[in-house]
Amino acid sequence: MDISRYEDHGQFCSGHAACGGCVEALTMRVILNEIGPDAVGVVAPSCTAVILGGYPTSSARIPFIHGLIETAAAMGTGVKRGLAAQGKGDTTVVCFAGDGGTYDIGIQALSSAAERNEDILYVCFDNEGYMNTGGQKSSSTPHGAATGSTPLGKATVKKNLIEIMAAHRIPYIATASPSHLADLAAKVRKARAIRGMKVLIVVIPCLPGWGVADDSAVRVARLAVESGVFPLLEVEDGVTWRIASDKTRPIDAYLAGQKRYRHLSDGEREALQAEVDAGFARLKALEAINPG
Repeated sequence: MDISRYEDHGQFCSGHAACGGCVEALTMRVILNEIGPDAVGVVAPSCTAVILGGYPTSSARIPFIHGLIETAAAMGTGVKRGLAAQGKGDTTVVCFAGDGGTYDIGIQALSSAAERNEDILYVCFDNEGYMNTGGQKSSSTPHGAATGSTPLGKATVKKNLIEIMAAHRIPYIATASPSHLADLAAKVRKARAIRGMKVLIVVIPCLPGWGVADDSAVRVARLAVESGVFPLLEVEDGVTWRIASDKTRPIDAYLAGQKRYRHLSDGEREALQAEVDAGFARLKALEAINPG
């Protein structure tokens, strides 16, 4: 499987403000190059907004509107409808938000847009916490992970946003990783060709928030996929599930590469392994119900 190849078309510029080694910038580069120039972006307050930069400068070639953290999906809806009224219905509208602005603060607008099946592409850069404001926990933070607000480890499990969005029966939901760029690019191309609501969730290991080395984010993202912590999958119309990655290793190496899990006991690590195994088995069961 070719996991790294993609073609750059200059839609994302150098000189951005991402941390050195941040894979969110790499992911944005791939997504923007696949979307192309006929697009308008909306961004919620997040690391993404910092990376893009403020008016009148930007690291993206397409125009971006900066909004409130809870309004990305609502603003994307308005932009898309405005373009359609001007006869520009084929112009792609893409929303960029973090997990705080998606799983938590922005879920009302996201759910409403999904219920209406708005023709937008919503991208969540999931770094599993409020990393832009000090590394506090979000509802996307996994069970057991230490954060600024859960120093002894989060006591609850990660919110299952994929199944929540699948319950809305939107046309397309997918997960992606910066460790598998060809898969990411293919999913963006597929989403562009679909009318209606599309949601793409991308795992983004945060260097300071997760406590990983500056040159290790891609490796940690790959371990997340290979261990089944973050499987690559697609859901169409809320009912057809396809898993594009296998669970080929235990979670030990994934946990060991991050400071946020170093407080765990052997028993707690075993419990997390059991959670991951059960979650992956559930996905396989969903895939078997309505095979593509």
